[in-house]
Amino acid sequence: MARFFKPQKRKLTDTKHKEITISRLDHLGAGIGHLDRKPVFVEGLLPGEKAIIQLTEDKKQFARAKVIRRLSDSTERVAPACPLYDQCGGCNLQHLSHQGQVAAKQQSLGELMGKFARTGGQVEQVAPITSAEWQYRRCARLSVIPKGGELQIGFRKKQSKEIVDVAHCPVLAQPLNELLPALRSLLSGLKGRKHLGHVELVDADNGRVVLIRHLQPFSDKDMTAIRQFADQHQLMLYLAPTSESLDSISGPAPYYELDGLQLAFSPKDFIQVNREVNQKMVAQAMDWLAVEPDDRVLDLFCGLGNFSLPLAKRAKALVGVEGVDEMVHRASENAKNNQQVNAEFYQANLEEDVTAKSWAQEKFSKVLLDPARAGAAGVMQHVVNLGPERVVYVSCNPATLARDSQVLLTQGYQLERLGMMDMFPHTGHLESMALFIKQ
Repeated sequence: MARFFKPQKRKLTDTKHKEITISRLDHLGAGIGHLDRKPVFVEGLLPGEKAIIQLTEDKKQFARAKVIRRLSDSTERVAPACPLYDQCGGCNLQHLSHQGQVAAKQQSLGELMGKFARTGGQVEQVAPITSAEWQYRRCARLSVIPKGGELQIGFRKKQSKEIVDVAHCPVLAQPLNELLPALRSLLSGLKGRKHLGHVELVDADNGRVVLIRHLQPFSDKDMTAIRQFADQHQLMLYLAPTSESLDSISGPAPYYELDGLQLAFSPKDFIQVNREVNQKMVAQAMDWLAVEPDDRVLDLFCGLGNFSLPLAKRAKALVGVEGVDEMVHRASENAKNNQQVNAEFYQANLEEDVTAKSWAQEKFSKVLLDPARAGAAGVMQHVVNLGPERVVYVSCNPATLARDSQVLLTQGYQLERLGMMDMFPHTGHLESMALFIKQ
């Protein structure tokens, strides 16, 4: 007998208004309450607050909702400093005091490590690394979109591709905020403004950097205006006619200073956005690794040498490994320019067995890894096989840190220290650092 597919009726979300009390924040800053024992995630609410909500999504294991009306306020609630806060997708925790943000992030990190890394409950943490909560961001990308004969320049709206027009951003470094009015005037006056893509701004230690992404070549008149703008404001200005190419128009190569070193970078390179937290983070990593003059140190996911070069100053030898050839070249040049002759850099697929590589034939006493949000699942067993005395794992995603830690914890390593780093105040994002010592 033939069977015919019979689609199930789609479950309709119950949109009736309901009252909820928030018990805690999730690891991205959303409030969590419960309805009929089901967790409900509500953006904009804080622990202890009661509110009338409306479900926007109702799954078997969880639901999401929006706030209709708050019935009570937490003592940690503050008025957002940015007038665009309710629109802009850049920040999601300005309604929580900075002290409250730090505490919530510490709690989230501890819970994730305790639960998923099987450390037996809450993990004791060192004092968090923090910075000034405003004007901390030294790099940013702004979208540029023509609309109604004018240009919109700013950040994406919350859960939307539309743009919030930004004249001033409280978390952006002051030198970049000061440039925004003149930059808007320049871009709005270009004949080729409809072919603009986005603009990237960096507050480097040797000046301001502007990168303009454009989809069609600029006219001679436009190029003259761009060069005059760069000269007037003493900018390091770049044009990006494609996603892969980069043309330097004016100024020297940008760099930032760290531990007495100068690290050159391209405006397309990844650098840590918070200068103060980065400096403290690198110092803490060196302290936790306890590098001695006879140590060989391995830095995995090394980038342009942010951790590598400070470590090389203290070690017998430093090997940095990165998956992107261009970053390996940048790190090698930075080592050369800073006379770090004991630092070597290699390109490798870190999902493969790195223990078979020529540079891994000599043992490493200390290992540092700083992977992207996806973590380092493919390399953790290889780290164990290398047998270092100490491992420092720097993470921008506590969930993948907790997952990857299991490999170390089950194979002879003990979690000795754990700390949160508030790289992005007023957002739910957190950096963390964990020290593992071989027993």
